[in-house]
Amino acid sequence: MEVITKEEFVVNRDDYLRRIKQGSVFIHPTDTIYGLGCDATNARAVTNIRKIKHRQDNPFSVIAPSKKWIYDNCEVSQGALKWVEKLPGPYTLIFRLTNKKAVADNTNCGLDTLGIRIPYHWFSRVAAVLGLPLVTTSANISGGDFMTSIDNMDQVIGRKVDFIIYEGEKRGRPSALVNLVDEKIKVTKR
Repeated sequence: MEVITKEEFVVNRDDYLRRIKQGSVFIHPTDTIYGLGCDATNARAVTNIRKIKHRQDNPFSVIAPSKKWIYDNCEVSQGALKWVEKLPGPYTLIFRLTNKKAVADNTNCGLDTLGIRIPYHWFSRVAAVLGLPLVTTSANISGGDFMTSIDNMDQVIGRKVDFIIYEGEKRGRPSALVNLVDEKIKVTKR
């Protein structure tokens, strides 16, 4: 298990970006908790996350590379505009996906919707630099406790990822879900 700091990631950024593009699965920090991630356009990498999490059926959310990416690939209603403008933040915004090729089919299980984040966190820049959406799902086996520190990381997951970017304990909760698909916007705190 390769555990690195933000500083080590930054110094060796090109190597880690190359590894992500080649299908690496990794644990990353966010503004809330630790996430399990990969290139959301790489079906093989997404399948690996599904195996690690024991989660075959539920869609994954992504960290979008930019707000422009959201506008280019999703249906953004008038009511949803204010939520997009709140980004970055501790929200997962659920949109109807207008470009089905924006992510691998197994990222969102072939649904016409997609959960999208832009965390208020330096790691969001990784998606921006890559110009790719990155899967972001809690770093746990489905139904298990979410990871807030290396001490409560599920060791099975730790052995199956390519690297872990660790920056200390997180004190957040998973992001709030904001369903922007229906006319009536629904916010679910987790």
